[in-house]
Amino acid sequence: MARIALALDPAVEDRILADLVEAGHTIVARVVGRRDVLDCLDVLAPDVVVVGAGAATLDAELLGACDARGVRLVALASSDRDRAEADRIGLHEVLDADAEFAALEALLTGGPPVPSRLGDASTDADPSHRADAAGIVTVWGPAGAPGRTTTAVGLASELAAAGHLVALVDADPYGGAIAPALGLLDETPGFASACRLAGSGALDRVELERIAQRYSAPRASFDVFTGLVGPSRWPELSQERVVEALRVMRARFEFVVVDVGFSLERDEELTSDPFAPRRNAATFAALAAADRVVAVGLADPVGLSRLLRGHAELVEHVDPDRIDVVVNRVRTSALGIDAHAQVRQTLRRFAGLADAVLLPHDGRAADAAILTARTLRDAAPRSPLRAALRSYVDERLLPQPVQRRSGRGVFGAVRRRAAAA
Repeated sequence: MARIALALDPAVEDRILADLVEAGHTIVARVVGRRDVLDCLDVLAPDVVVVGAGAATLDAELLGACDARGVRLVALASSDRDRAEADRIGLHEVLDADAEFAALEALLTGGPPVPSRLGDASTDADPSHRADAAGIVTVWGPAGAPGRTTTAVGLASELAAAGHLVALVDADPYGGAIAPALGLLDETPGFASACRLAGSGALDRVELERIAQRYSAPRASFDVFTGLVGPSRWPELSQERVVEALRVMRARFEFVVVDVGFSLERDEELTSDPFAPRRNAATFAALAAADRVVAVGLADPVGLSRLLRGHAELVEHVDPDRIDVVVNRVRTSALGIDAHAQVRQTLRRFAGLADAVLLPHDGRAADAAILTARTLRDAAPRSPLRAALRSYVDERLLPQPVQRRSGRGVFGAVRRRAAAA
């Protein structure tokens, strides 16, 4: 189902509004003029904008703004003149204002064959056609606050900025940190709700949209499933429920970034009850489901020691080929001269790791993100730390090296093909 903004004649809106809601779509805005639509694009992040084809609600500026954000624009024309004007500016997703709702619904949910955001014109929304993409990315790290949450939020933001449908999940059984980091409400833990629904077989696309919170930002919005409000609620994240919840999310989103707990301890070794809930079950379930595991460690003598020991445990549960080691806060003040070389030499000598990703220490940018409850991309777009995360996403997580381009190229190519036909 789509998030829709409307800018229509009142009579046309009244005719289709009930059908849109009944079909499961979310109406995020009902505005009057073209300028109001432009103002809501970044704030409300709609998937589709439906406007009247007249000059009051449609022009080349709105078309360009929607293209730049990857938002589908659909116009309803009341006259041949309106249709001709829409065609002149390059918009071909146009219906008659009195068209049946079924025709509009087909355009909202299908429409022309828009190339996939993964860059392959033949790829559709079926996750099975995205075999090369790291669909579930689990971010793990040892004890000691190595930067798991900062990394997970940064990865989700950069994947969304690349034009993908992204969910950020807080599955840490020791207490969630993503909600306060992004300034979101956490009275009702979203991921625990998803797990409860999954346990009863009631988790579907509509429920996912209901319980998710939206982090909205220009060109980089994503859904967030907040974590536990307190560590005592960890039994809600049972292994079976987490596995099923992630399965449903994998079918809904292109990328699911999961922030998990630090502990890799097997609880069953500490209890005589084999059927008791396991505190670290959610962590093991997320690691098993992951297409890529990001192991985050801290770049100081204590942090590297913990990372090396934790990595040795991690490879007992995860195929090493699916693990990317990321070392955070690399700085000379903690490691001396040529800190990057010292980190690489330590990892290569003691763990045989030759391709770790090193993230620079950028306390000012990290503090700005925490202070404003925003992602690094929004709080400090020129930050070296943000640039390093962006490079990692482009080189390791996306299915192929991609050239960043605006939505105009994607939708514009479709319109050129449609015009040529």
